[in-house]
Amino acid sequence: MQEIFLTAFVPAFVTFFVVVDPVGIAPVFAALTEGSTAAQRRFMALKGTLIAALVLAFFALVGKPFLNALGITLDALRVAGGFMLFMIGYEMVFEKRTKRREESAEHIQEEAVAHDEDDISVFPIAVPMLAGPGAIAAVMLQMSQNADSSVGQGMVALAMAVVLVLTFLIFLAAARVTAFMGPTFSQVFSRVLGLVVASFAVQYMLDGLYGTFFKG
Repeated sequence: MQEIFLTAFVPAFVTFFVVVDPVGIAPVFAALTEGSTAAQRRFMALKGTLIAALVLAFFALVGKPFLNALGITLDALRVAGGFMLFMIGYEMVFEKRTKRREESAEHIQEEAVAHDEDDISVFPIAVPMLAGPGAIAAVMLQMSQNADSSVGQGMVALAMAVVLVLTFLIFLAAARVTAFMGPTFSQVFSRVLGLVVASFAVQYMLDGLYGTFFKG
């Protein structure tokens, strides 16, 4: 059990935490819910994370049949998903992702104001910020990495659930968390995690290439 925890849960948790990036989304959530009551913020945080969980669970459960229907192999998914994760890690190390998030947050906030939308739990919180292309690719990739082990896939599902629960809790304390962390700690934390997820991504691509050219 300890081995499956280290080989399935830990990589999945780190990958999901980096891709979903609850700490990075917290300021966006705080800005978009400014003026809402505490009860409204709790409701939107809960609704957003639950919808994101349903979307990710769907792709975790039917991702493999969906790929089979399209004629895409798991090794191809490993290479493509690894490349996407590597780009995320690269952007985090060089702070490009943070700048893009800030620009996206400003644009989304302007759209919400223009359409007088009070409930931001479905869009943009659930989709695309929590259950975006990166998270969908990550959950399918992690499930494929543990395709031969139901316990391993259970660990992946558990890792995703833990990340979403942490995201919900961070949303509840969004204003205080962003003020507590400060810009310096946030930058260092983001770069370290970016390096870790880039390393995972390279390993996924190597596994996919090995499976394509040297197995079978």
